[in-house]
Amino acid sequence: MNPKDKLFQKKSTLNSRGNILSLDTPLVMGILNTTPDSFYSGSRLGSINEVLERAASMLADGADILDIGGYSSRPGAADVPVEEELARVIPATEAILKEFPDTIISIDTFRARVAAEAVKAGAAVINDISGGTLDEAMFETIAQLQVPYILMHMRGTPQTMASLANYDDVVLEVTDELQVKVAKLKQLGVKDIILDPGFGFAKTIDHNFKLLNRLEELRVLELPLLVGVSRKSMTYKFLGIDQSEALAGTIALNTMALMKGADILRVHDVKETKQTIELYKKTTL
Repeated sequence: MNPKDKLFQKKSTLNSRGNILSLDTPLVMGILNTTPDSFYSGSRLGSINEVLERAASMLADGADILDIGGYSSRPGAADVPVEEELARVIPATEAILKEFPDTIISIDTFRARVAAEAVKAGAAVINDISGGTLDEAMFETIAQLQVPYILMHMRGTPQTMASLANYDDVVLEVTDELQVKVAKLKQLGVKDIILDPGFGFAKTIDHNFKLLNRLEELRVLELPLLVGVSRKSMTYKFLGIDQSEALAGTIALNTMALMKGADILRVHDVKETKQTIELYKKTTL
């Protein structure tokens, strides 16, 4: 074993409302967008029936977690009132759990009220793109809810983040900024924290590649890592292709993420990602 592996022993399980999720094998989080303006048009779901159809397909393909979002976080996205966000994610959560009761649902939100209402409706994970910066009540709410919390790195808001992509060393600065928040969460008693370096959020394409290349440096925080690069601009803009053609590039980047220590892959394409993980596991035996 590499001495560094002994030095940085990250958490290997998550307690999701009594369900113990092992991270010994990387997990797949399927993206369910209940928004009309998500950055990837193929992920937009306009009705409960569409949500259920996509959920059924992803679960059949092996998704470990379904991540429901009701607020588009693409650069420059329009703001969404909290009541509208609730109207998108709560019925979707309830419908999925009624049809597929054992599903582990994550809610992609930066609002404490949405997080609390969603957990009340049965969600088991909160995925906060803002890392607590857009709602000062979020950290305390998570401490009260005691559900796994995905702490993502971002600066500003979806409307302003592109102007804040300024770093001397993006990896060191992202790590430092996450570390400060991890300390606050632990002080409040939050037990299950997952780190997301926030590919594409207040980062240029070059920043994204630097983060991926040095992803293992985040292991210093000894927490599970989530990587979300699915069909993002670091693939399709870099290659000069359409998002609909970005699956192969996404698989390539996710393979690199696995090799660098990713524990959860957040993706649009569950089946192909599960296959990637199976092949990756075979190479590590």
